[in-house]
Amino acid sequence: MSLTNKNVLLGIGGGIAAYKSADLVRRLKERGFDVRVVMSQSAMEFITPLTLQALSGHPVASSLLDPAAEAAMGHIELARWADLVIIAPATANLLARINAGMADELITTTCLATEAPIALCPAMNQQMYRNLATQANLTSLASRGYTLWGPASGSQACGEVGLGRMLEPVDIAELAIQFFASSDAVQLKPLAGQSILITAGPTREAIDPVRYISNHSSGKMGFALAKAAAEMGATVTLVSGPVSLSTPKGVVRIDVESAQNMLDAVMNNVDNKDIFIGCAAVADYRINDVATCKIKKSTEEMQLALVRNPDILATVASLPNRPFVVGFAAETHDVETYARDKLKRKNLNMIAANDVSVAGLGFNADANALRVFWPQGNQDLPATDKLSLARQLLSLIVKEKTNT
Repeated sequence: MSLTNKNVLLGIGGGIAAYKSADLVRRLKERGFDVRVVMSQSAMEFITPLTLQALSGHPVASSLLDPAAEAAMGHIELARWADLVIIAPATANLLARINAGMADELITTTCLATEAPIALCPAMNQQMYRNLATQANLTSLASRGYTLWGPASGSQACGEVGLGRMLEPVDIAELAIQFFASSDAVQLKPLAGQSILITAGPTREAIDPVRYISNHSSGKMGFALAKAAAEMGATVTLVSGPVSLSTPKGVVRIDVESAQNMLDAVMNNVDNKDIFIGCAAVADYRINDVATCKIKKSTEEMQLALVRNPDILATVASLPNRPFVVGFAAETHDVETYARDKLKRKNLNMIAANDVSVAGLGFNADANALRVFWPQGNQDLPATDKLSLARQLLSLIVKEKTNT
């Protein structure tokens, strides 16, 4: 894929991570992108426009009220020029202003004026990132089509450790390449003619008529996979546990409750499928003896006898004419060890693992990061919004299935 005609507008917010922007410009240029830079007023306190001008080969834009620039409607010109806008670092303040639709300086005005997709690379103190206001802004932005790249977790300039570090420039540059590859892939519809069965969401295992055992899965990752697969031309059937999500356009949805219900639905629909993706968080156990009436509170302790549920992934993988089988592994520690064991033990073609102990990623979040393993290789997919991640994972599946 040629990147020589791809235009990237880099917006730099006013945070300490702005010092990485010079390296980011260089990384993007090395990969063939044409790069222009727009800076917030506060960003110029951290790095000079002259440095970025020398690296990008273009004048740096910063002032909304620059007479020379506005003679040619500078903010509109930049907005129309861009094929992709990357805001890095996207500080808490800048995210709030973009979410509010403010046009108070050139960088926010350009975000309003462009029709190009916008990728936000959050960078801030870990407590600021976890603040409910920031999380609400990120959720709102993701729901309106903004792409989230990061943040990463690690040591921060303030001396604290946690989620909030801007992704490294080399990772952002690679995500830009993957973005255009995914966009081109969607246009070329690489899954045209393929039939895909996906499971999503939690299952509920009844205790009595009013109580059940379940988990924190929101179904967002599975629904993102269904949406992305349909965009890429596949015929998609989605078997979903109880969730509060809208069915993606063009997707056939089957709603279920329990693990047994989900297995029955999968087995009734798996014939002639090319790909099966088990993204649901299926309960490992169910109640041995479900009460027919509500259990009344009577003793200080109550014991429930559990029996193992059927293994949907292993069942599909053992079929004589099996599809290409992809599993998910939500872990809290030793992610690679458990993922590789599950890949081998269940005879899967591929497994996507994520660490659900990381705040802001995984269950109920709009962003996720995956470590993908298959018998001949592996690849890390850095934190981003779940739809972008789904497109990247599907591209990996297409590539590996073709090579199998």
